[in-house]
Amino acid sequence: MEKRTLFLILLILGTAFWGISFPVTKMAIGHGQPLLFLCYRFLLATVVLSVIFWKHVKELNVTTIKTGTGLAVSLVLGIYLQTLGITHTSASQCSFVAGITVVIIPVMKLIIYRKAAPLKIWIAACAALIGLFVISVTNRLSIGTGDLYTIIGAFCFAVYLIHVEKKSKEGDIVPTIVPMFATCAILTFLLASFQKDTVWIPDTQTFWFGIIFCALFSTAYMYTISNIAQKYISAERVSIIYLFEPVFGAFAAHFMLGEAITSRLLIGGGLIFTATLISELKWRMPAQLAITSLSKQKKA
Repeated sequence: MEKRTLFLILLILGTAFWGISFPVTKMAIGHGQPLLFLCYRFLLATVVLSVIFWKHVKELNVTTIKTGTGLAVSLVLGIYLQTLGITHTSASQCSFVAGITVVIIPVMKLIIYRKAAPLKIWIAACAALIGLFVISVTNRLSIGTGDLYTIIGAFCFAVYLIHVEKKSKEGDIVPTIVPMFATCAILTFLLASFQKDTVWIPDTQTFWFGIIFCALFSTAYMYTISNIAQKYISAERVSIIYLFEPVFGAFAAHFMLGEAITSRLLIGGGLIFTATLISELKWRMPAQLAITSLSKQKKA
């Protein structure tokens, strides 16, 4: 099996963990303490990954720590805003709205790096954007507070994915994973410390269950696989693969929280899922087919 195919499968499995993490997080934090939740989530992920990647931890240097710290800033902002969004809207809707990253990445690459994505990526991104519009925009053409937090978080997450792709092409990104999560833990701890109403040891089982699930599966597993995968898969494609997440998230929220699966959610989700398929199809434009045909004729 090709490494690209293997990581594609592992990423889709990870999106299932991410999808489930939306209702799990909503149950864990209720309507408060998202920073504390993220602090413990990153802390546990750092401990687990330090054991797994102990060889790299022993060989840490200024360069890897600096790279990991740089990646952590945009990651923390993206996840925090997304977590904040969950407290203001349904878990299923938040998971779908987070998918706007798929549109942001090719646009940012075009503006910053003057690098245009393939046509099929733009078609997929537009289809995903229409699906997102169907799901999140109300009859009054307004966007809810939770959706707004999630959309801003998606911009931060897009920056994170683009930086990961760049760093993974420059060399082995695995040594930066532990410093990145350690920085995330420190940043969220400092932010939580400034909150006057922080209860450092919550006495609810759902909170700690959420920490364990999200730290091990949604954080340690998924972000590690994602970072390594971007050596073989572009940021645009990774963001589109991530759109499997809201499909899993909608059904997980339905069974775990009793959230309704509305027609708007199904139509918008169907468009987003179609966008995922379009991005992975191997198809050529008529002009490309004609050129290929002519070249074959000349060789014959």
